[in-house]
Amino acid sequence: MTARWRLISGAALLALAPLPLWAETNFTALSSAERAIFRAEIRAVLMDNPELAIPDRPASVQDAPLYEDDIASDLKLIAENRAALFSPSLPGFGPDDAPQTLALFIGPDCPTCDAAEAELRDLAARHDVRVSLIDVTDHADLARRMTAEELPFYVLPKMMLRGHMPAPVLERYLSQGTGQ
Repeated sequence: MTARWRLISGAALLALAPLPLWAETNFTALSSAERAIFRAEIRAVLMDNPELAIPDRPASVQDAPLYEDDIASDLKLIAENRAALFSPSLPGFGPDDAPQTLALFIGPDCPTCDAAEAELRDLAARHDVRVSLIDVTDHADLARRMTAEELPFYVLPKMMLRGHMPAPVLERYLSQGTGQ
């Protein structure tokens, strides 16, 4: 049983004790005082039973980074296709020798692709980034290899991002050196 379900189960059991009262309680309409009492009861249960909030996974699983296999797979794909993704001969914008690079997979009749490109043009002007524009209709094999199923699809030298990313998210990744 996951920690979340144990927590919910524990809180539900605590609240179910006076069943007739539970049946009549609208938990979305609790007063401030009632919410404080309810929070205090949940806290007491968790303090008495910390295992409700702590997953019972083996240490080896707890120490493994989340999505480790997916990240390794993405990095392998990027390494195998680096020349095709970040070639200065591809259509795009930004200086060919920019210290940071990014590939953007786009498709026809894709309004979010147009928005992503516009945001990246602004970002590239401020951050010295080279952006390769890769149209999936012209580069279907590369799109398939990279698993670019959801457009827009971003590839940085150290990560892949599926779906439209807001400019501040991309800016943060670039400021952290992910585009190098």
